[in-house]
Amino acid sequence: MSTPADRTWTHAGHGPVGEAEPAPSTTAIATGLTLPRGFAAISEDDVIGPALTTSLARVEKMLREAIANSDPLADATSRHLVEAGGKRIRPLLALLCSHLGDYTRPEVLQAAVVVELTHLATLYHDDVMDSAPFRRGAPTAHEVWGNSVAVLTGDLIFARASILVSELGGRALGIQARTFERLCLGQLHETVGPREDEDPLTHYIQVLADKTGSLVAASAQLGAIFAGVDETVEKVLVEYGEKLGVAFQLADDVIDVTSARVKSGKTPGTDLREGVPTLPVLLLRQAARGGDASASAVLELVDGDLSSDDALAAAVAALGAHPVTEESWTVARRWADEAVEALSALPEGVVKESLANFAQAVVERSA
Repeated sequence: MSTPADRTWTHAGHGPVGEAEPAPSTTAIATGLTLPRGFAAISEDDVIGPALTTSLARVEKMLREAIANSDPLADATSRHLVEAGGKRIRPLLALLCSHLGDYTRPEVLQAAVVVELTHLATLYHDDVMDSAPFRRGAPTAHEVWGNSVAVLTGDLIFARASILVSELGGRALGIQARTFERLCLGQLHETVGPREDEDPLTHYIQVLADKTGSLVAASAQLGAIFAGVDETVEKVLVEYGEKLGVAFQLADDVIDVTSARVKSGKTPGTDLREGVPTLPVLLLRQAARGGDASASAVLELVDGDLSSDDALAAAVAALGAHPVTEESWTVARRWADEAVEALSALPEGVVKESLANFAQAVVERSA
């Protein structure tokens, strides 16, 4: 099996992807990547901290090489979101979980690149379907080049991820394919909504599990597999990743109606204006159906004309002040707690501690 350590290949005259190179210093991450809140235990560890920072820098370099293209348009559109930055949560999880085994294996880095490429590809598609004007503080690709180019760019990045994962072997390819299937099903089910006989909340949680939880779980799993960890540990990380992904998205729902302005550049209430179902709104509708007069009053604002900034701000403020918003935080925290509980079988140490801390941090953030 070809690995980044024993092969050389290029994209459009750019340098070899993943070839062996000197380890950069911890200040070499020019893109400004930093370990997210919740990973303080890693930063303070004399072994894992520097190793993880070095690996993240290598992944960032490999990521840019993987999307490089000789076609000027394809190169520009593919680089658009990579250069906008991002938390790199999925590759970070893959790398962190690899520290439960042999994290020095070159396949670990390639797997980390695969999951981030997959995530980036979904963002191009999501932004088109949501008509989102901004992503990570920059105009979305479809705003710059149009819907067709943005969709095709997402497809191109998926193709690059497929090339890389095919080199990792049949099992990795199977995980990627099943994850891709769930990503598509999650988007499809979100688009068409719940069936008449289906509970909207149950439907929504499944959408989040498919659209976000599946890839977060695959990230943890691939990092573990290529580090050679025990299958029992691998299953623990899959369960953790799925629950973590749901908790992360549920927190995003609440942040949309409680934050002054999120760091991505997204205006508070964007989901409300676009009619995207989120947990606070679903709980609000449930409360209104149950006879809660205050919920019905807020629902009138939420379902009204939100085209003006004043109307949107009023709806956001009303929803944020209603008890369903705090109830939504409670639901998000419960999923985070379940993610932490899933880690009980892992050996004690900095990796387990950081995974647990991160699960709690994703529902305690404000952006």
